[in-house]
This record gives sequence, structure tokens and C-alpha cells, in this order.
Amino acid sequence: QVQLVESGGGLVQAGGSLRLSCAASGRTFSSYAMVWFRQAPGKEREFVAAISWSGTMTYYADSVKGRFTISRDNAKNTVSLQMNSLKPEDTAVYYCAADKAPWVDVTSTRGQHCDYWGQGTQVTVSS
Repeated sequence: QVQLVESGGGLVQAGGSLRLSCAASGRTFSSYAMVWFRQAPGKEREFVAAISWSGTMTYYADSVKGRFTISRDNAKNTVSLQMNSLKPEDTAVYYCAADKAPWVDVTSTRGQHCDYWGQGTQVTVSS
């Protein structure tokens, strides 16, 4: 069982930065790939980024590649999403999720079979 709690969302101007964090409970955190998703009002949930259980492999949506960086600290049971050069279209509720699947499946399915989800944190980027 893994419980996830996101934090770090807020209001920022276009071009600015935010760092989201996701704190996980449970001793098995390091065995899960971690995934960030987002969902804007009236839109479907969108894959943002994923990181392997070891932290050595990462995968990004084209829309955020080069601007966002996912990282994790298994000693602290946390995963982070550093978001730079934010755009108004990045406005959404951001969710972290844990995926037990092998890395090849996490990337091929873009984390569509995550086992645990956080409650989300709002990110608003003003123009």
C-alpha cells in the first residue's frame, strides 16, 4: 500500500518556475515507477513524466520535454517535478501516481495502469 500526497502547486506568471513534490508513505516506494499526470478543466488526463524505481531512467511528454525535470529520492520517499519556463497551457491539476509495472510497460502505456494516486495539486500559469 502506498499513499501519495502532492504539494508545491500555486499561481505563477508565464516564464516562471514551480517545483512540485510528492511524498509517499509505505516501505515499498522504491519498488514503484513514479508518474506525474495533469488534467486541465474540460480536458482528459495527460501524461507528463515518469521515472523508474531506481531513478536512472526518465520519460517525458513532448509538451514538457526540456522544460520539466522529474527526480526522486528513495531515502526520503519523495518524487519531484521541477517545472521551468511555464506556459499558460501548463495550467492544470497535477497528480503523482505509483506504477508497479516494468519500466518498458510504464513508458509504452504512459502510466495508464498506475496502482496508487495522489489527490492532486493545482498549478495556474497566468499570461
